[in-house]
Amino acid sequence: MTNAAVEWVRGHRRAAVAALGAAGAAACLTWLALPAGGGPHEAVPLPPPRTATGYFTPESGSTVGTAMIVSVVFDHPVTRRSAVSRAVRVLATPGVPVAGHWFGDRRLDLRPQRFWAAGTLVDLRLRLDGVETAPGRYGTQSKDIVFRVGREQADEVDAARHTLTVRRGGRTVRVLPVSTGDPGHATYDGTMVITQKFARTRMNGATVGFGGAYDIADVPHAMRLTDSGTFLHGNYWSPRGVFGAANTSHGCVGLPDARGGAPDSPAGWLYGQSLVGDPVTVTHSTGPRVGPGNGLGGWNLPWREWTATG
Repeated sequence: MTNAAVEWVRGHRRAAVAALGAAGAAACLTWLALPAGGGPHEAVPLPPPRTATGYFTPESGSTVGTAMIVSVVFDHPVTRRSAVSRAVRVLATPGVPVAGHWFGDRRLDLRPQRFWAAGTLVDLRLRLDGVETAPGRYGTQSKDIVFRVGREQADEVDAARHTLTVRRGGRTVRVLPVSTGDPGHATYDGTMVITQKFARTRMNGATVGFGGAYDIADVPHAMRLTDSGTFLHGNYWSPRGVFGAANTSHGCVGLPDARGGAPDSPAGWLYGQSLVGDPVTVTHSTGPRVGPGNGLGGWNLPWREWTATG
């Protein structure tokens, strides 16, 4: 086939993609045929349209805490954000307004103005199939992700008093002794959200910029609060006297525990009582306020600013 013929095929394919959208192009333009010297048609294989996929949290069918923020992260940069925002909706029963906020060109987070009410049913509706996310790139997803908000629980960490107060429905359930970040590594102030839970995990200072300061293979009852490495976790290696009395960590919030994790320890009890999506608010720390895009830190952004770029 001549170069001109190849360009003709390509031009018609581009026009067809624009007219039909990604779904139609994928179905109809597997190949195009051109006559070759009056003989049989020559089949020209064509690559499929480029696609974009959104990876979402939380999972469908899950039960989450009242501070859960819906987050969709795309595998390619999104340049047509308005079109994508219209195709990603969150509906709640009972109903509350929900707005989206972009962090960079790949991540769209959605939340209400205030924490969800306990028992709320939330439906993330992805209607991205055929939506052009960037020039020549199309979404393929059309699905509903439904999850439920569980009981109301909030953890309040006072870094100056070295305490973690667990409240349900505004009632104090338990006050636990903690050790937060030392003066050189102060814990973030502000509201963070539990995003992951690990019965045991490895924590290596080299992965978060602390070099060889620590490498602990079996940290028990660990719950992630930020992408940058802040956790609530059990601690079996520090002297018991620091909990409730001194701040000695590299920024995490540590609670007394036993090696391997004891379910009846303060850390084990809190782990068993916690859901992904529970809020953890730190006060009286000398550290900076947690960034709204660090983990699910969007509650630290005022509603007016959250909706300004939705």
